[in-house]
Amino acid sequence: MRPTLLILAAGIGSRYGGVKQMDKVGPSGESIIDYSIYDAIRAGFGKVVFVLNPKIIDDFKEIYEPRLKGKIETEFILQELDNIPEGIEFNHERIKPWGTGHAVLVAKEFINEPFAVINADDFYGRHAYQLIAGFLNKSKNDDTGYAMVGYKLKNTLSEHGTVSRGVCRVISGFLTDVVERTSIRRKDDVVVFEDEGEEQVIDEDAVVSMNFWGFTPKYFKQSEEDFRKFIAENADQLKAEFYIPTVVNNLIKSGKATCRMLTSEDQWFGVTYQEDKPVTIEKIRQLVEEGIYPENLWKD
Repeated sequence: MRPTLLILAAGIGSRYGGVKQMDKVGPSGESIIDYSIYDAIRAGFGKVVFVLNPKIIDDFKEIYEPRLKGKIETEFILQELDNIPEGIEFNHERIKPWGTGHAVLVAKEFINEPFAVINADDFYGRHAYQLIAGFLNKSKNDDTGYAMVGYKLKNTLSEHGTVSRGVCRVISGFLTDVVERTSIRRKDDVVVFEDEGEEQVIDEDAVVSMNFWGFTPKYFKQSEEDFRKFIAENADQLKAEFYIPTVVNNLIKSGKATCRMLTSEDQWFGVTYQEDKPVTIEKIRQLVEEGIYPENLWKD
């Protein structure tokens, strides 16, 4: 059975100022998602599942159902606040989604094979999909050996503002911990992050997580246990979020799972800020000129 690609596309993008998931960056009007799916199909994925916000699901369906018909199986599902374990109440003034960990969980009824998880607005590159597909093709549904595609920090910075990154600790090819660092930026000839109001230098070659994971269906059961604890402790909170790296860290430290580190040679890029868009358009244009992608991804 071929692996599935799970795309987390429920965010609206407050810093970006629009629905960046569908913003056109390719020469024939493609979004970053188009390139992700194209690379996944080339790597042998058999299905794509979109996790979406109710405000944008109709637009996604209108675009991607006809575009992907006959090319790859598709599912469109919602990440909604009330999609939580039974018997738990939460503050109904809350608007913010429960986070990436919850976004993965809402897909559990739609995925019955090893799967990869990506962000909708991140360009990961062809090599990354080949790496994760190779790993998932050897995985069984009840395996607890997972994987993550990592990138060098210096290849993931924005020229137009700070970013947050999960900095990875790796021993003998396996992830041992992910530490979230915020307000990362290049300052003169070094890269710095902010810690309790103070700037600290960080190795620009450090491997960071860009939320590109490889899991099996076993992960759904394991992460749901963590989510039950999280939601019980944070039910009255308006902004607390349940993140994938938190779940993975807990599983690694408790000995319930391992996570192999797969380091991609591709350069990551994305559209965190509106100012990133022209840079992204130019990088994709270069990849088209190099023959890595066709001028029109979906031309029959």
